[in-house]
Amino acid sequence: MESTSLDIQLKTLPVSPGVYQYFDKDGKILYVGKAKNLKKRVSSYFTKKHDSKRIAILVKKIARIEHIVVNTETDALLLENNLIKKYQPRFNVLLKDDKTYPWLCIKNERFPRIFSTRRLLKDGSQYFGPYTSFKTISTLLDLIKDLYAIRTCNYDLASEKINSGKYKVCLEYHLGNCKGPCEDFQTEEEYNQQITHIKQILKGDFKDSLAKFREQMQAYAARMEFEDAQRIKEKIEVLEKYQAKSTVVNPKINNVDVFSIVSDEAFAYVNFLQISHGSIVRSHTIEFKKKLEETDKELLNLAVTEIRQRFHSLSREIYVPFKITVEEGVKITIPKLGDKKAILDLSTRNARYYRQERFKQIKIVDPDRHVNRLMAQMKKDLRLHEEPRHIECFDNSNIQGTNPVAACVVFKNGKPSKKDYRKFNIKTVEGPDDFASMEEVVYRRYRRLLDENEPLPQLIIIDGGKGQLSSALKALEQLDLRGKIAIIGIAKRLEELFYPEDKYPLYLDKKSETLKVIQHLRNEAHRFGITFHRNQRSKNALGTSLQEIPGVGEKTAVALLRQFRSVKNIEKASKEKLTTVVGAAKATQVYNYFRQEEGK
Repeated sequence: MESTSLDIQLKTLPVSPGVYQYFDKDGKILYVGKAKNLKKRVSSYFTKKHDSKRIAILVKKIARIEHIVVNTETDALLLENNLIKKYQPRFNVLLKDDKTYPWLCIKNERFPRIFSTRRLLKDGSQYFGPYTSFKTISTLLDLIKDLYAIRTCNYDLASEKINSGKYKVCLEYHLGNCKGPCEDFQTEEEYNQQITHIKQILKGDFKDSLAKFREQMQAYAARMEFEDAQRIKEKIEVLEKYQAKSTVVNPKINNVDVFSIVSDEAFAYVNFLQISHGSIVRSHTIEFKKKLEETDKELLNLAVTEIRQRFHSLSREIYVPFKITVEEGVKITIPKLGDKKAILDLSTRNARYYRQERFKQIKIVDPDRHVNRLMAQMKKDLRLHEEPRHIECFDNSNIQGTNPVAACVVFKNGKPSKKDYRKFNIKTVEGPDDFASMEEVVYRRYRRLLDENEPLPQLIIIDGGKGQLSSALKALEQLDLRGKIAIIGIAKRLEELFYPEDKYPLYLDKKSETLKVIQHLRNEAHRFGITFHRNQRSKNALGTSLQEIPGVGEKTAVALLRQFRSVKNIEKASKEKLTTVVGAAKATQVYNYFRQEEGK
């Protein structure tokens, strides 16, 4: 459709809640979105100037708009989620988790079996889950087997078949793992009582099972049947041990879903904790790939809907870090303190750990993606106009004004590029003047890069506060580079970042990757500068003694010091010993020089 058709569509859109769909000229769906006010939301795509390239590309491709009006914003959220899953539009958030998870099934039959499955059949059976790993299911099945005698055979245990003597007990009966309902050795009522307790355990409620077992144990003990009492005691210990393994939050926190989100420039990670009877019965984290600079609120809305649908959650209360839209009848709690806040913090910690694990995996299998994400994050954190792919950091080194030197270290794509490191002897500054020294080295560095037509960095970091930053700016002004290269200063004490013409420093999160890269740069510059400074001091120390001897240069002085360890030992050495190190001619000069000094 032509743009005029789009204009007419935009003008006639309703102001109701609903879902909108964008299509390209070939009729392919590009994007699905929800809105509280369809007209306002859809129009914003065509009236705003978009910083994001992806949004600009999306808008250019839109040829047709369709919309579905619904009663409430909640209905719009559910419908949006379903349409995204069905059509998977190119510009929508990509959910990086599409696995089919296993369930525990309690079969709808006489003397129900319990087993794991990935298929949900509408046959009246009860399903618990889904679980995010088979390990959890195996643990639960082992627990149930240890506690209760549940059959594993697949016989049809209809009463008429049992009464006719069709079946015989198997090895499981003789091992004590089954009580033989196939030969009517166990009543249906007793068997179903076990199933009731198992359902409670699967919901995270251990109270009834523990009480029942304790009652049995005491009854056996009262009748002096101590072996049976011990067997029940072992079951109690198994159950208590499993209960302790699931993190007990607070018995008062019951049937609650907890959601938290951690995000960066490219991805978001949403953690889900399910609380039942005061215990965490499930933890799961999903990853979203951002497409159009979606906000945390938008992503959490999407995640809560998706996760609650997937895990068939019926909890009527959720804990979240901020207000979101959810289905009617669900209470939203934004915890501020106490146990509720502690459980939300635990969820956030889980999301952070998952994110760190993904970073480590990506570094190994897809280093380019890691670098791209890091560069985008640094650009955002440091308020830059472009990604800092090439960064240079300067540091001055002098002790009481002696041998003033400076170092420049270079990072490319967040990593040291040691072949590009440079060191400078300060030439134009007398005495310990850090500000003038910084101006000199910054000027010399970029004068040379300009003369040699070498690429300039996207970011310069000055190790020092406002004074050093101002000096570096003077150098850039002289070269007409001010404003063309981003420059910041980092003060050591509080890790403050100073910007030109900004009197307030920027403080980054102490755990942020951006700060870690800057600290690495600063530490490298300091190490490189100190090493160079020490070498210069050593050279000068040599120059005051051995290198004053005619014919003795640095190489000869070093050879003598290596052999004799000190100038005093060289002075005392015989001509023969000196000859073995530097040859007869130079040995004679060194020997005679110290004898003359003694005479003086």
